[in-house]
Amino acid sequence: MSVSSSPVPAVPLLTDQLDIVIPTIRNLDFLEMWRPFFQPYHLIIVQDGDPAKTIRVPDGFDYELYNRNDINRILGPKASCISFKDSACRCFGYMVSKKKYIFTIDDDCFVAKDPSGKDINALQQHISNLLHPATPFFFNTLYDPYREGADFVRGYPFSLREGVPTAVSHGLWLNIPDYDAPTQLVKPRERNSRYVDAVMTIPKGTLFPMCGMNLAFDRELIGPAMYFGLMGDGQPIGRYDDMWAGWCIKVICDHLGLGVKTGLPYIWHSKASNPFVNLKKEYKGIYWQEELIPFFQSATLPKECTSVQNCYLELSKQVRAKLGKIDDYFIKLADAMITWIEAWDELNPPAAAAAEAPAKVANGPAKK
Repeated sequence: MSVSSSPVPAVPLLTDQLDIVIPTIRNLDFLEMWRPFFQPYHLIIVQDGDPAKTIRVPDGFDYELYNRNDINRILGPKASCISFKDSACRCFGYMVSKKKYIFTIDDDCFVAKDPSGKDINALQQHISNLLHPATPFFFNTLYDPYREGADFVRGYPFSLREGVPTAVSHGLWLNIPDYDAPTQLVKPRERNSRYVDAVMTIPKGTLFPMCGMNLAFDRELIGPAMYFGLMGDGQPIGRYDDMWAGWCIKVICDHLGLGVKTGLPYIWHSKASNPFVNLKKEYKGIYWQEELIPFFQSATLPKECTSVQNCYLELSKQVRAKLGKIDDYFIKLADAMITWIEAWDELNPPAAAAAEAPAKVANGPAKK
């Protein structure tokens, strides 16, 4: 397979249909590198940690900034479902957004370069992924058949070539790989320099470890299932927030006939987190995942579940019944999944009800 960078076909900017969600505890100087690509878009910044700390955002960006006080005020008692002192707080941004698409990125991620030395417009590639169909029911050996220079190969059923809507675009990273703590410890100097010029649909029935640092999704198709769980402060586990969401959305996408893509675009991950700190956060997850993965691999949803919310509530029942036997944490997590859906529906009522509902987010966060 060639490693040369194929040109990305021109795609709409979608500046009025996409929000960029960023969780952070620090000044957002990293946005300067992203300015050529991000400045036309609206940013939703979710400040983690001490709400009294002032977060500096470079001039010229259109943004809203929410801290913990805003989350508590807007959600009231339901704020308990939003993680504290963990990047999982980002999912609050998904909830308050009113746009069709979401792109989320970590504040230690920078613009990567393709093999020709050109800056990669990650957002443009995510948009392209989301606007083109996915093929979860039959694998195409040329990967994404909708890319320029590719097509369906001989033997691919014509009845499946229309594809299905793409709900999630999962991007990758150059430099610091997204490793767990044990792998970090045995490979402390390993860096990813391999640029693979490919996008593929993850097949139906196959799970994947979703990373939230370079991720885009169709909020209208899968938003209510993009809950990053209960992690961080006060919880027995961390660094499994994005993976939990990834397992949930994959089961639901498979059930509803939606697609998940992975591969391009790449970003440059600049900072490796401390493996010893990570091990403390991950150790229960490393143990639990040996039972979590079989649970999600065997999870099925009844045909009566035709909405993302119904699917997610059904999944929460199965989490309580089956994973609750492993640890009481999963009973708490199942309750939080229900609270999350209730809060989502409260802030995102159906169109008819929305016309009459007051704007709870009005006059809330800092705006620029």
